[in-house]
Amino acid sequence: MDEITLELRSVIASKFKVPPERLRPETDLVAELGADSLDVVELVMAFEERLGVQIDDAEAEGVRTFGDLIDLVRAKRAA
Repeated sequence: MDEITLELRSVIASKFKVPPERLRPETDLVAELGADSLDVVELVMAFEERLGVQIDDAEAEGVRTFGDLIDLVRAKRAA
């Protein structure tokens, strides 16, 4: 597992008080973890700070799953 996945998993597991191993790429942040739009904004802000990426609101709105988040942050880091 790469650094980005581990970091994202750690932050999400801590915020939603779930075991990190529960987070799989297909895990739906809203349906399975109960995230609302404020939660997603808070997560994005945490990732921006911790991983040095800039994610705009439109991109954040497209995030539904843990895998979506991993893909988005990887793309931002690669840019």
